[in-house]
Amino acid sequence: MKELICKLEQNESLEKDEWIQLITEQTPELSAFLFEKARSQAQKYYGNRIYTRGLIEFSNYCKNDCYYCGIRRGNGCVKRYRLSEDNIMDCCATGYKLGFRTFVLQGGEDPWFNDDRMCRIVGRIRHTYPDCAITLSLGERSAESYKRLYAAGANRYLLRHETANFSHYHTLHPKALSPERRQRCLYNLKSIGYQVGTGMMVGSPGQTAEHLAEDLLFMKALEPSMVGIGPFIPQKDTPFGKKRAGTLEQTLFLIGLIRLMLPNALIPATTALGTIDPSGREKGVLAGANVVMPNLSPLTVRKKYALYDNKICTGDEAAECRSCLQKRMRRIGYNLAVDRGDAVKK
Repeated sequence: MKELICKLEQNESLEKDEWIQLITEQTPELSAFLFEKARSQAQKYYGNRIYTRGLIEFSNYCKNDCYYCGIRRGNGCVKRYRLSEDNIMDCCATGYKLGFRTFVLQGGEDPWFNDDRMCRIVGRIRHTYPDCAITLSLGERSAESYKRLYAAGANRYLLRHETANFSHYHTLHPKALSPERRQRCLYNLKSIGYQVGTGMMVGSPGQTAEHLAEDLLFMKALEPSMVGIGPFIPQKDTPFGKKRAGTLEQTLFLIGLIRLMLPNALIPATTALGTIDPSGREKGVLAGANVVMPNLSPLTVRKKYALYDNKICTGDEAAECRSCLQKRMRRIGYNLAVDRGDAVKK
């Protein structure tokens, strides 16, 4: 298996059966070998710098009913909220003072935040903080909507493809949602000029090594600037509430593989990693990740944006404890960067 990892390190493409072989024959020894190579590649492009993004979860309303998601439309246990425009600007002001130079506006697919409202918010952030990057994670929208948001000042867009296998996609989502449409959105975003991020859940119900291999092939073809992956964590009030969670070990292994496949990508050590393991984000960085996304949302709403159970909302996850996160990164030989942290070119 080490020869396949060396092929990746040399920027050679793997075939689907080779990806499957790597995934199914993962061992602790192979993981250690991979992580060493992945760290080397990340440091080649980004040094020991870990980029921070200030996450603003501005709405937990969603028109969709995805079977795994805690803020799905059909979950009557959710206490819904929307941040006002001024609330969002206050979050940005707090983040800017703390040293954040990228703001990530994330929400459910909430029709109330139409193009006019979102363009006004994006434009206001762009005018107030011209030196900052604005990342949006608003789900599927029309190409025209993406163009308007880009013209208003957005730079980046996160849209996980969730799974590249169409049959598997339909087991995770209701019929109203289409994997073809979701992938088309990603290519639309890229053609408009966004730095595009995608990704998937690891260990989602029904997922196989073949599905993961198809995810890797899809991402290699897309060549995204960012890849966000995290373990599937069940949420008790969803149809998948009693399903088994994904594992830390497989998620870290895939982070390492993605780093070698896309050596210049921005890869977060996600909140989900920190949720399933107290040192999950440090382990993510040591596997090849180079981004962390502390939460800038008001304390009053953080627990309401519950995509999955036991999500960390306080302590180091709070953006206010940026100094704590800096200490944690320094303990493993890294430093939090204070600039925008754009993806570099190969």
